[in-house]
Amino acid sequence: MKLTWRIWVLIIALILAFLTIAPWGFLEKGALIKSVEKNSSAFTYGLRQGMIIQSVNGNSVTDINSYTNIISPLFIDNSTEQKLIIGTNQGEIILFTNNPPEITVGNIPATKIKSGLDLSGGARALVRPANTTVSSSEINDLIAIATERFNLYGLKDITIRPVKDLQGNNYMLIEIAGATPSDLQDLVGSQGKFEAKIGNDTIFSGGEQDITRVCRNDATCAGIENCGQTSQGNYACRFRFSIYLSERAAQRQANITSGLGVNLSEGSNQYLDKKLDLYLDENLVDSLFISKDLKGKVETQILIQGSGTGDSRNDAIVDTQKNMNKLQTVLLTGSLPYKLEIIKLDTISPTLGQAFMKNIIYLALIVFAIISIVLFVKYRRIKITLAVILTMFSEAFITLGVAALIRWNLDAPSIAGIIAGMGTGVNDQIVIIDESESKANASLSEKIKNAFFIIVGAFFTIIAAMLPLFWAGAGMLKGFALTTILSVCAGILITRPAFADMLKKIKE
Repeated sequence: MKLTWRIWVLIIALILAFLTIAPWGFLEKGALIKSVEKNSSAFTYGLRQGMIIQSVNGNSVTDINSYTNIISPLFIDNSTEQKLIIGTNQGEIILFTNNPPEITVGNIPATKIKSGLDLSGGARALVRPANTTVSSSEINDLIAIATERFNLYGLKDITIRPVKDLQGNNYMLIEIAGATPSDLQDLVGSQGKFEAKIGNDTIFSGGEQDITRVCRNDATCAGIENCGQTSQGNYACRFRFSIYLSERAAQRQANITSGLGVNLSEGSNQYLDKKLDLYLDENLVDSLFISKDLKGKVETQILIQGSGTGDSRNDAIVDTQKNMNKLQTVLLTGSLPYKLEIIKLDTISPTLGQAFMKNIIYLALIVFAIISIVLFVKYRRIKITLAVILTMFSEAFITLGVAALIRWNLDAPSIAGIIAGMGTGVNDQIVIIDESESKANASLSEKIKNAFFIIVGAFFTIIAAMLPLFWAGAGMLKGFALTTILSVCAGILITRPAFADMLKKIKE
């Protein structure tokens, strides 16, 4: 059978879609770097997000498990500096470190299709500035600041994008794979305004204006210590880390401390008569003694301390580390420009996402079987039935290819959009078949043209119906609208003309 140019277009589109979403991941071995801590030794030496680790000190890395098995035994004793020769897909990188590289690694994805939160699990929040209206440019600035804060706090696989509702209000949609709602609530629900005060006088605030550097990932100037059981039966730990003030902030501290007296003592140490009070969002976090040696002295290095608690020693260490990370992040980034309000907060478990995906696959197979049986019973021709099924699969495959090309996260609404597009495709193909078999006094080509007149009208109706969904529900249905539009566009431009030609060949 001679293939028409429309069928060739369909074949080429399917090949391109396959190349876009092909499971090339199984051909490449290694561990994918998903994130790198900023201001860490790993970042300094050149490790970057997206690199693939293929070897460590000559030992081959095939996946995340082999990477962990190689790295873990090297850092049982953190007092010994290790030389790491890390082979990546972009060349060798040499590190000298006492701790494992501050990176998050994962297995290389099997395909280029990105799964959304509904399938991978995590937390999602719809956020807007409280008691104020912001423009699109202002929400983009807020996203830039929030992204930096999340990255520094240690949360990974973050997607933050602007969305807008039908009234034109701007929101920020935050999705974090593997996170919990409390992680989002802690960082998004608070503005993160940090102030260090002596009495009513502010010495310094969080952000680059007053703080030039915050010690992180360095045991010489940051760490957790003094973990023990309290009189209440639970456990508590203390954290400490150094910060470095700007000259202006250090001078401000010298001017204020110069007027203080020395009348506090703890053991053999003497302190000034007022403490350095640390406030986060106007809540007192901790009060630190000020040594008498700092009276009137311009000192740029300050030691920040705090604590954490838990039912067990390990829980206390985890809580202390979390509190230290949060305080370090706020000191580095400063406060957010607005007090944020969480409009909607969701959490989805990875197990639920996997079950949902399995159910979608089972449902798709059942639907395909039912459609095939109905079409065969109606038309009694196996070739026509197979042509409809082939076209239906082609539309879905091309839509997935385009989604992978634009790196769209496929969530539940997106998958529903693909299914809706396939449904309209089957409906249009039935219209073509019925028109071709009508008893009207016209040629087969004329009958198919009449069918396409109906199909094109339905196409524009669907497009008009989908466009408002880009903004409805603050953009939460954007995935459904996008994949539906992609699917019907693939149908009207590629698959349905090809199906019409296949139908002609079958009838001939």
